[in-house]
Amino acid sequence: MAEIEIKTAPADFRFPTTNQTRHCFTRYIEYHRCVVAKGDETSDCEKFAKYYRSLCPGEWVDKWNEQRENGVFPGPL
Repeated sequence: MAEIEIKTAPADFRFPTTNQTRHCFTRYIEYHRCVVAKGDETSDCEKFAKYYRSLCPGEWVDKWNEQRENGVFPGPL
């Protein structure tokens, strides 16, 4: 059986406190900017996907995805 390695996003000097809300939001935006710039098929963006998925609650991601689909997402994509 293969060993499973569990990781979260690395420390980021822009977010020094324990509240990781902004870190989560920033990683979500970085992932979607990367996809827009490099396309869905590239593996270059996967690290950002792993980061935001490990930091952000699923309910937030679902809401943000819905907002993006409706064109009302509050962040700069």
